[in-house]
Amino acid sequence: MHIGVDFDNTLVSYDALFYRCARERRLIPAELTPTKAAVREWLWRQPEGNTVWTQLQGEVYGARMAEAVWFPGADTFLSFCRRRGLAVFIISHKLKYPALGPRVNLREAALSWMETHGFFSPGGFGLESAAVCFEDSREHKLERIGERQCTCFIEDLLEVLSDPAFPSGVIKILFDPAGEVQTPPNGISAFRSWGGIQSYVETLL
Repeated sequence: MHIGVDFDNTLVSYDALFYRCARERRLIPAELTPTKAAVREWLWRQPEGNTVWTQLQGEVYGARMAEAVWFPGADTFLSFCRRRGLAVFIISHKLKYPALGPRVNLREAALSWMETHGFFSPGGFGLESAAVCFEDSREHKLERIGERQCTCFIEDLLEVLSDPAFPSGVIKILFDPAGEVQTPPNGISAFRSWGGIQSYVETLL
């Protein structure tokens, strides 16, 4: 069984980090809800907000990536996959450099985070480096999911799972911690926690 997993905002949570970086730059009020979505919506309502948001993304996913944290239960899920002998592939739409700001290699920053958190360690999750795929576009990401013959794919963006080009036959799992999708489209199973995802994957074995 091949388990495909998105990386940003699926395994890794940036909520606290986006809030912290935005507060350090005095971009948002202290009382704002400390989530990525709240920071983005606030900035988008400000003059030149889209540019500021793009710069902030470059900072978070680049120079500050080391401060990002797991979504609760995501590491437990990867440990479960290793115990059960399930092949895991990390497949992410991630550009090499940010659109604005310092030219930090975003892929290297992500790989460094993975290394620090035991992705490639024999005593950790034991992934091969080839199991991590960073793609330049959503189109290439979907092609890679099919190429790796994923049994299922876990993703935080509904539009990715709903894309007409999503590989047929791959089980679609939406990670929706905020519970924003009340009624998922047919063929998509939505879960608010990694514990729920793990229980569902167990039923597929």
